[in-house]
Amino acid sequence: MAWYENFFHGMIQEAWKTAQDEEETELECDFLLDVLNLEPGWRVLDVFCGYGRHALPLARSGCRVTGVDISEEYLEEFRTAARRERLAVETVSGDVLTVPLPGGFDAAFCFGNSFSFFPHDRMLAFLQKIAGQLKDGAWFVADTGMIAESVLPDFQERTWVSVGDITVLMENEYDARQSRIDSRLTYLRRDHTEHRLAQHYLYTVAGLCRLFQEAELEVTELFGNLDGTDFRLGDDRLLIVSRKNPAGF
Repeated sequence: MAWYENFFHGMIQEAWKTAQDEEETELECDFLLDVLNLEPGWRVLDVFCGYGRHALPLARSGCRVTGVDISEEYLEEFRTAARRERLAVETVSGDVLTVPLPGGFDAAFCFGNSFSFFPHDRMLAFLQKIAGQLKDGAWFVADTGMIAESVLPDFQERTWVSVGDITVLMENEYDARQSRIDSRLTYLRRDHTEHRLAQHYLYTVAGLCRLFQEAELEVTELFGNLDGTDFRLGDDRLLIVSRKNPAGF
C-alpha cells in the first residue's frame, strides 16, 4: 500500500486547510486562468483537488471542473459546497493512478504540493495518465515545492510548525539512494496526538522535464512564482507549464 492511501484523515486535514491563505489561493486561481487560457464552458481536470480550494473558484468563473482525490472526507466537503452554489463540478474518488477518468479535458492542473508522491516509474505513469485525459493542444500546469533545487540547499532535519491550535513536528530524513525525503510527522493538540509518515520524491528540474517529454507533454515555461519569474536555484516552488502534442493542435 502506498503511504498516501491512508494518510489524509484527521488532524492532517484540519492543519492543511487552516494553513491555506485565501489571498494566495486567489492569486493561484488567477495564474491558472491565465496560463491555461481558460474559457467559460471548458472542461478542466483538477488533480488532487482536496476540498476544492481551486476548483470551486474556477467553477464560479464558468469552467466545468472535474476533481479527483483519494480523500473522501475532502471530496464530500467539495461536493457540499458545489451543491450549495449549484456549480458545474464532478468529483472522482480514488487513486489517480488507477481510477477511471472521463477524458477529453481542455486543461488540467496539479496544485498543493502533491506532485511529489511518486517514484520514477509511477511518476511517468502519472504524467501519461494526465496526458491521456487531455485533448491535443491542451495545457497542463504542475506546482511543486519538492524539487531538488528548492529543498536540498536548505534541508531541514527537524522543524516545529504551529497551525491554528495544532502543533506539528516534522522529522525529515533524506534517502539519497531513492532521492526521497521520509518525513515522520507528529500532530499535537492539547491531549490528542496523531502520527503520520509521508514520503516525497525529489526530482531535478531537468529530470522532470525529461519525464514530461516522455509523456508527450512539452514543457513551455518554468516559473519560480506566480508573477511569471523564471525558476532559479533556491526558489521555494516550481510551476511547470506544459502542453500536449502542440504540433498537432
